[in-house]
Amino acid sequence: MNRKIISTLGLVGLLVIILLLGGLYIFLFQRGDLETKREKLKELKAYDYDTDQLLNQLETLELRSAVLDSILAARKFNIPYDISSIKFYDFLNNISRSFSSSTQIDIEYMEQKADKEFQFYEYKIGGTGPFSDLYKLLVAIENSKELKKINSAMMNNYVGTDEDGYPQFMVSYVLNVKTYFADNNRFTTADFVENDLSARPVYDAFFPLIRNEIPPNIDMLLDVQGARLLALIPEGAFLSDSRGNTYLIWEGDPVYLGYLTKIDYDHNMVSFILNKGGIIEKVDLELAQEDKTKKK
Repeated sequence: MNRKIISTLGLVGLLVIILLLGGLYIFLFQRGDLETKREKLKELKAYDYDTDQLLNQLETLELRSAVLDSILAARKFNIPYDISSIKFYDFLNNISRSFSSSTQIDIEYMEQKADKEFQFYEYKIGGTGPFSDLYKLLVAIENSKELKKINSAMMNNYVGTDEDGYPQFMVSYVLNVKTYFADNNRFTTADFVENDLSARPVYDAFFPLIRNEIPPNIDMLLDVQGARLLALIPEGAFLSDSRGNTYLIWEGDPVYLGYLTKIDYDHNMVSFILNKGGIIEKVDLELAQEDKTKKK
């Protein structure tokens, strides 16, 4: 066998050895890497969509989302998604801006609890103020878009006075309030719009019909009690009070606790309507040798 054939066989043998070693390396050492890359390639091909198709799907989903959001927005109440307990403090601060200066509100965070598939924060609200402010507070809490409910309430009336000494009929109260939220956004809207929280005027249920407290006469008006009719003149009626102070008043003019309602020139008499702590009283003063006071 000549040298050329021996060299050729040697090269063939070397090639076979290289192929065997390469195959062993590929199937033994790189097999795991190949499987990983095949899975990755399969995953990438799964998301290889046509751009126009993706845009059409996006438009359809946006339209469906807008429809669902409009349905939720039309509901009176929504349950927000995972809100902070501080948000209720901001809510009360915004509501109380229209309250009178005599109103005071204290808020105490109690705890967080579960109610079936929802969660809620519990607060204790204590305060004092006129009934009109309390009513606004109740309406705002119960009608808020994000669901809030008053769980219990205690109310009592008391009488205070302002800086001028006028009696102020106030209410002290303690409210237990729950603010609900969910662990997902299925029950809330993308764009939050608060409900109308304005409260219409209502009768003050804590205002006494008959009151012992009489406001002071800070305007120094005519006190009809003990007053005398001195004269009737075209310009009105000339009267004096129990202290000797004189007044010239006409029909409709205010007096202490009431008004002069009529000047009767034919009978030389004047008539007043007085509100004495809820008791309406008509008082007539006559011009005579001895003044007579008639109460009806």
